[in-house]
This record gives sequence, structure tokens and C-alpha cells, in this order.
Amino acid sequence: MTSAWDAAWHTRSPIYQPLLESAHSLGISREEWPDLDDYNRLLQSTPSPILTHNGKPVRCVSQADDHYEQRAYLTGEVQTRTHNWHDLFNTLVWRVFPRTKAAINLMHYRTSQENPQPTVGRGTARDVLTLFDESGVVIACTQDELSDMLRQYQWKSLFWQRRSEVDMNMKFFVFGHSLYEKALRPYIGLTGKSLVLPVSPGFLTLPFARQLAEIDAMMAEHFRQPDSLRATLNLSPLPLLGVPGWWPDNNYEYFYENTRYFRPAPI
Repeated sequence: MTSAWDAAWHTRSPIYQPLLESAHSLGISREEWPDLDDYNRLLQSTPSPILTHNGKPVRCVSQADDHYEQRAYLTGEVQTRTHNWHDLFNTLVWRVFPRTKAAINLMHYRTSQENPQPTVGRGTARDVLTLFDESGVVIACTQDELSDMLRQYQWKSLFWQRRSEVDMNMKFFVFGHSLYEKALRPYIGLTGKSLVLPVSPGFLTLPFARQLAEIDAMMAEHFRQPDSLRATLNLSPLPLLGVPGWWPDNNYEYFYENTRYFRPAPI
């Protein structure tokens, strides 16, 4: 992604809604890239300290080595590149979803200590954690039937034929900082990995800041459970541009007939 600063990034898509308050706190009207001091002031501007599960205050530092998760857990130091969209969004997600980020970091650290040299790759648990950290979307849903349709890849039925029910009973929150980066230049094919969390109807009437806080707590609890890390298939694919209101073309039925994007369930 280009390193050119764009002060209007937050206006590019409704996908950025969870980040808006933090973006304003960072100073979205600025004419140049924020630096590490700006990021750290942002992280320190919350009512409660942002801490790792190890109790260390989270702060951004220059990138120096490959021990990213271990260093973050033990010291609170999050290695961060400046003039870099990926790391900007990672910082913003730390501020918006601090409990979940701390839980993911905890499980990365714990898993790496239990199995420091997996025979293939980093191991399934760390793959799940990385997949969600980069590309995760959490869906608060009040109706199991709608959740089942999503997991069964019934995209047109869900997002077009049941569109009004989706609007009333489902709320989508992007978590993955890589998705936020990709949303600067959306493209057909943009897909997240979703975690569906059941909520009561009253959840959807809460102020948005309260929704974010409750979702953060629920996600953190989910990822602290070892069963959540057993398979990447536990995270359902979500064609992001199909979420009602997130892309102009999804106001038309034909959009959901593109089976190269809205793929059928695997056999």
C-alpha cells in the first residue's frame, strides 16, 4: 500500500465506523503522517490503560527484530512502522479493541512457548490467531437462522432476499487491520474471516461505543478458549462488499449473482 498520507481515509467506506472516534483523537485532518509519539499519545488517551495480558502498558516502538508477539507480551512494546497504513490500522485497533488484541497476543505467546518449533509452519492455533488478527470480522447476531445462512454460504438469500432482517438483526464490525488497509482500495474479492457472536436484541439498541466495548469483551473471552484455535475453518469467509450498505453495487440484485465472489459452499 502506498505510503502517501490521505487525511480523508476515514470517509472512504462505512467499514471504518469502529475506528472513527480513535481517528478523530489521532487528528484525521492532519496534513502529514502521525509518528510514534502521536500513536503513543493516542494509546494513552483512553479512560482505562491499554495493557497486555501481562499487565504491561502498550506502546509503539520502532521495528527492531522478529520477536513481535513475544516482545509485545513481555514488555508492551508493539513494533510499529511509520508512514505505513498496515501499522496505523493496527494501532487504531489496539485502541478500539484492546482486550481482544491482548488476548490474541497472550495466546500467540502461550502457544509459542508450548510449541516453540512446530514441525510445519507456526501451527494451527497461531494460524487462527493471525488470520483473525489480519482479516477478522465479528458479527453480532440476534437470530441463529441468519447466522446459519452465513455459515452455509447462502449469500444472495441472506444479503438480498433477507436484507431487511439482516439490517435489523446483524451488526458487522471489522477487526482485522489488514482488511482496513485493503478497504482503502476496495476490490471485488475482498473477503474477511468472520466470527459470529450471538447477542440479545437489546445489544443493537446500545450506543455504538457500548457495542464496541461489549464486542471487545466477548471476542477476548472467545480467543482465550483453546477450542477456538483448533481449526481455521472455525472462521467463516465473508465477502465484505456484500454486507448491505458497504458497497454501492450491492444495492442491486445482480451483484450477488457473481459466483466468483459469492462462492457456493465447498462440497
